[in-house]
Amino acid sequence: MMKRYKNIFKNREDAAKRLYDVIPMQKLKEENWKIVAVSRGGLDLAYYLRGKYKNSIDFLFSEGVMAPNNSECEIARVCESEEIVINENLVSAFGIKYDYIYGEAHRKHEEKILSYMYQYRKGRPFASMHKQIVLLVDEGSETGLKFLTALKMILSMKPKAVYIAVPIVPSDVLESLEPFADDVFFLYSIDDYVETSLYYEELEKIDEDRIEKILGEKNEI
Repeated sequence: MMKRYKNIFKNREDAAKRLYDVIPMQKLKEENWKIVAVSRGGLDLAYYLRGKYKNSIDFLFSEGVMAPNNSECEIARVCESEEIVINENLVSAFGIKYDYIYGEAHRKHEEKILSYMYQYRKGRPFASMHKQIVLLVDEGSETGLKFLTALKMILSMKPKAVYIAVPIVPSDVLESLEPFADDVFFLYSIDDYVETSLYYEELEKIDEDRIEKILGEKNEI
């Protein structure tokens, strides 16, 4: 089963071009959708997705809160507005205290997220999405927490609509996102999702310069 999907995309540009078939690109252009990446790879994908259009691209920063006894296991995620989404199943399974989660989330916000905001947006907070049509973008999704955190923050701004574009997604994550988004545009939904990098032949590392270049282009929000 897994072999069927291995290296299904050449790279992010290939994935973006194939998403054109499922995203109403004419509406994206005419209604001036705001494109919002939820990860570095998502930002690169968003750049290719926008192509020749003039839509603004922004990056909604978030950081994972890891389990106290396992630095690989993400139990929650915090974003710029300090909204937190918690994986309740993992937290109860490991008996993790909420004080720990809130403390870690606050620390990550102070140490990491604020520094990203200064580095990439000169300290400007994330633009209001009030009455806007928003397209959240990522290159894949292992847990859905990046999307859920972004949804929580953006929905509180009362947008006109929020869509998600993701080339490949676990079927259980798709189910958890659908109730919160107006639509999810995807190419493959997989039951036994492993990790996103498996589905691409190459995933180029996105460095600081690349982020600054994408966010600096045609992006006076």
